[in-house]
Amino acid sequence: MFLTIAILLLIVATPIIIGLSLSAPTYHGPISDHFDGKKFINPKGIKAKGLPDVFRWMRERKRGKWEKKQLKPGAKPLPRYDNGVRITFVNHSTFLIQVDGVNILTDPVWSERVSPFTFAGPQRMRPPGIAIDDLPKIDLVLLSHNHYDHLDIATVKHIHDKYNPQFIVPLGVSGYLKNKKIELVSEIDWWQTKAFGTGFTIECVPAQHFSGRGTFDRDQTLWCGYCIHGRHGNIYFAGDTGYNPDTFKEIGLRTKPTLSIIPIGAFKPEWFMSPIHCSPEEAVQIHKDLKSPQSIASHFGTFPLADDGGDDPVEGLRATLLKEGLAIEQFVALEEGVAKDF
Repeated sequence: MFLTIAILLLIVATPIIIGLSLSAPTYHGPISDHFDGKKFINPKGIKAKGLPDVFRWMRERKRGKWEKKQLKPGAKPLPRYDNGVRITFVNHSTFLIQVDGVNILTDPVWSERVSPFTFAGPQRMRPPGIAIDDLPKIDLVLLSHNHYDHLDIATVKHIHDKYNPQFIVPLGVSGYLKNKKIELVSEIDWWQTKAFGTGFTIECVPAQHFSGRGTFDRDQTLWCGYCIHGRHGNIYFAGDTGYNPDTFKEIGLRTKPTLSIIPIGAFKPEWFMSPIHCSPEEAVQIHKDLKSPQSIASHFGTFPLADDGGDDPVEGLRATLLKEGLAIEQFVALEEGVAKDF
């Protein structure tokens, strides 16, 4: 009897202990319109789907087709780019932004899986477009939130150890990085700005998403997008987000982006994913809401995170642009490893 009880207690306790060990440090600060003292809140209070809907999604899943592709990395990037804006798509939401002699990485991920475990979780279907050891010296890293497909700690530690760049993160995320001995970290809240170098201002902007790395830290750190304000325009990086028309119209009015990086993937089934991920159609609407003259697609083709297939987001983007009468060149999906000047 005692052995049976002990086994049952172990079965119950094990996932709790694992979830607790994976949970990141949480934010403690003043209450605001998007922080209730314990958890962060989306614009208009929109929430990610709860556990019953997760179980429904798992029961009803109709997975799209993914094909693992063995592609060679692109050419080694220039050490610096001084004559404007050069952007290289690495994978997923990872971009190398080279502008006015400064090298910036967004949400860097080079690991084979986006998961707390190396043996399980969403696996890479396409290799990074730049070999990690071919990166130029990185000056600044922007992290949009703490999910595993955006904050890949193995990659972050590698970049920190090699280049010691400045990290800018949303509220609460610095605690996790500092626990990993990464000290050059600045936290920022929605609509706050931080100067970087002599020519840039980084502005934190709202996103519609959620956060958490374990069982007990859900929504206890902030999620965000960024706008990089500089001499060659305003580069908006949306991070990870669902669609909310008021939010993106406000971002467009306040930041006036000249170039936008907008997610298009992990959107099916839409009844489940729409609060946290935008579809290609919604991504095009974001492009229009922002009044962005040029946009670039992100968050597609690398990791199977939802039920859309590997090619669905880009095909949906092109079909929507055609339907809307917009030029394909106005909202592009870059090939991994190819540098493009804007």
